[in-house]
Amino acid sequence: MIVRIMGEGQVRVAESHLPGLNRLDDELLAEIEGGDHEGFRRTLGALLGAVRSAGEPLPDDALQPSQLILPAADATLEEVKAMLKDDGLIPG
Repeated sequence: MIVRIMGEGQVRVAESHLPGLNRLDDELLAEIEGGDHEGFRRTLGALLGAVRSAGEPLPDDALQPSQLILPAADATLEEVKAMLKDDGLIPG
Protein backbone atom coordinates (compact mmCIF):
# COMPACT_ATOMS: atom_id res chain seq x y z
CA MET A 1 0.00 0.00 0.00
CA ILE A 2 1.28 3.48 -0.88
CA VAL A 3 0.90 6.02 1.93
CA ARG A 4 1.48 9.76 1.53
CA ILE A 5 2.40 11.83 4.55
CA MET A 6 1.51 15.38 3.63
CA GLY A 7 4.59 17.54 3.30
CA GLU A 8 6.98 14.55 3.40
CA GLY A 9 6.37 12.21 0.49
CA GLN A 10 5.26 8.65 -0.07
CA VAL A 11 6.20 5.33 1.51
CA ARG A 12 5.31 1.76 0.61
CA VAL A 13 3.88 -0.05 3.64
CA ALA A 14 3.16 -3.78 3.73
CA GLU A 15 -0.46 -4.74 4.40
CA SER A 16 0.74 -6.73 7.42
CA HIS A 17 1.30 -3.42 9.27
CA LEU A 18 -2.33 -2.31 8.90
CA PRO A 19 -3.64 -3.81 12.18
CA GLY A 20 -1.10 -1.86 14.24
CA LEU A 21 -1.71 1.31 12.27
CA ASN A 22 -5.47 0.87 12.70
CA ARG A 23 -5.06 0.62 16.49
CA LEU A 24 -3.25 3.96 16.50
CA ASP A 25 -5.86 5.41 14.16
CA ASP A 26 -8.67 4.30 16.51
CA GLU A 27 -6.86 5.93 19.43
CA LEU A 28 -6.37 9.11 17.41
CA LEU A 29 -10.07 9.18 16.48
CA ALA A 30 -11.08 8.86 20.15
CA GLU A 31 -8.75 11.70 21.11
CA ILE A 32 -10.11 13.93 18.36
CA GLU A 33 -13.70 13.19 19.37
CA GLY A 34 -12.82 13.87 23.00
CA GLY A 35 -10.92 17.07 22.24
CA ASP A 36 -7.75 15.68 23.85
CA HIS A 37 -5.14 17.91 22.19
CA GLU A 38 -2.20 16.45 24.15
CA GLY A 39 -3.18 12.85 23.41
CA PHE A 40 -3.88 13.76 19.78
CA ARG A 41 -0.40 15.22 19.35
CA ARG A 42 1.25 12.17 20.96
CA THR A 43 -0.77 9.63 18.95
CA LEU A 44 -0.42 11.46 15.63
CA GLY A 45 3.35 11.40 16.17
CA ALA A 46 3.22 7.69 16.98
CA LEU A 47 1.10 6.93 13.90
CA LEU A 48 3.38 8.84 11.55
CA GLY A 49 6.45 7.31 13.20
CA ALA A 50 5.00 3.83 12.73
CA VAL A 51 4.37 4.51 9.04
CA ARG A 52 7.88 5.88 8.56
CA SER A 53 9.55 2.95 10.31
CA ALA A 54 7.40 0.28 8.64
CA GLY A 55 7.50 1.87 5.21
CA GLU A 56 10.03 2.06 2.44
CA PRO A 57 10.33 5.63 1.11
CA LEU A 58 9.58 6.07 -2.57
CA PRO A 59 11.84 8.33 -4.63
CA ASP A 60 10.67 11.94 -4.81
CA ASP A 61 10.20 11.64 -8.57
CA ALA A 62 7.98 8.54 -8.28
CA LEU A 63 4.38 9.31 -9.18
CA GLN A 64 2.38 6.53 -7.57
CA PRO A 65 -1.28 6.93 -6.58
CA SER A 66 -1.62 6.98 -2.79
CA GLN A 67 -4.11 4.60 -1.23
CA LEU A 68 -3.85 6.51 2.04
CA ILE A 69 -3.11 10.16 2.81
CA LEU A 70 -2.04 11.11 6.32
CA PRO A 71 -1.70 14.62 7.72
CA ALA A 72 1.61 16.36 8.34
CA ALA A 73 3.16 16.03 11.78
CA ASP A 74 2.31 19.64 12.60
CA ALA A 75 -1.37 19.38 11.58
CA THR A 76 -3.85 20.66 14.13
CA LEU A 77 -6.60 18.59 15.70
CA GLU A 78 -9.13 20.61 13.70
CA GLU A 79 -7.30 20.02 10.40
CA VAL A 80 -7.15 16.28 11.00
CA LYS A 81 -10.80 16.20 12.07
CA ALA A 82 -11.69 17.67 8.66
CA MET A 83 -9.79 14.81 6.96
CA LEU A 84 -11.56 12.02 8.85
CA LYS A 85 -13.88 9.48 7.34
CA ASP A 86 -16.36 7.41 9.37
CA ASP A 87 -13.66 4.96 10.46
CA GLY A 88 -10.77 7.42 10.92
CA LEU A 89 -7.86 8.16 8.64
CA ILE A 90 -7.15 4.50 7.86
CA PRO A 91 -10.03 2.41 6.50
CA GLY A 92 -10.74 -0.87 8.20
